[in-house]
Amino acid sequence: MHPFSYTRATDTRQALHAGRDGGRYIAGGTTLVDLMRETVERPRTLVDISALPLREIMVTRRGGLRIGALVRMSEAAAHRGVRALYPVISQALELSASAQLRNMATIGGNIMQRTRCTYFRDVTAACNKREPGSGCAALHGVNRTHAILGTSDDCVATHPSDVAVAFAALEASVHLMGADGERTVPFADFLLKPGSTPNREQALRPGELITAVELPALPRPLRSGYLKVRDRQSYEFALTSAAVALHIRHGVIREAKVAAGGVGTVPWKLTAVERQLIGRRPSDALWTKAAEHAADGARPLQHNRFKVELLKRTVERQLRIVGGGK
Repeated sequence: MHPFSYTRATDTRQALHAGRDGGRYIAGGTTLVDLMRETVERPRTLVDISALPLREIMVTRRGGLRIGALVRMSEAAAHRGVRALYPVISQALELSASAQLRNMATIGGNIMQRTRCTYFRDVTAACNKREPGSGCAALHGVNRTHAILGTSDDCVATHPSDVAVAFAALEASVHLMGADGERTVPFADFLLKPGSTPNREQALRPGELITAVELPALPRPLRSGYLKVRDRQSYEFALTSAAVALHIRHGVIREAKVAAGGVGTVPWKLTAVERQLIGRRPSDALWTKAAEHAADGARPLQHNRFKVELLKRTVERQLRIVGGGK
């Protein structure tokens, strides 16, 4: 462990001041502390923000939902408003990690968590995300669990969050606060694809603080759900996953929101699948046809070619479940 200083912020102004001076924010600590133990991250200052008033879950005036950044995963999953309006969020959270971790980890920390790529966490391996310009050992190494969508020649690591897949599907936005005031970033723009700068993972300005994630109001009735495929049934990251939300009125799909996890360098919005669904009547043939587009643009590696078909099957299965089939 490398030396570091610790300060506990009692209000937002104090937190932002410490963050502007290079401090790293910490609340539940379920990711950052692990990375510090492994010397992957070596922050000089930790700023504990767990006392800040960012724990509210509220229905917005337009009928959407705003979840404070410091709401625990378990709290969000159990909240009546979340379960009633967006079951896909509750399901994604409940399929994440262990109960102990869900009782500690926060919504803001969850979407900020870093990849579980073995090479990223092994400080002796080449990793452009950890050490820019060093190379990517996963490209020609053991890459079974790595990404097939949104990859680059510099990085093929997946984003590990389950609830981030639901946020991507529902087209959430992230509320931020910094020295220059408050701003809102669409979730699709908040998490960054690696390109040639995989070490830059979020669209955060120096010292900015996540204050909330907001879900837009969507047409009702809305059916939604999350399906996760993994090597074992508990405490495992996704090989593939699918978050689906459908608004079906008078027997026709009017709105479709679909995203995939476990296969992209960021949670992957499946716009080609959505286009196949909107304006059509639910049917077995439609689910199959739409799911065929789930892996459009995929660039599989030596060991993860199986993910192309697995992703299609996962999306098709979840479309059938949410769409009313079996």
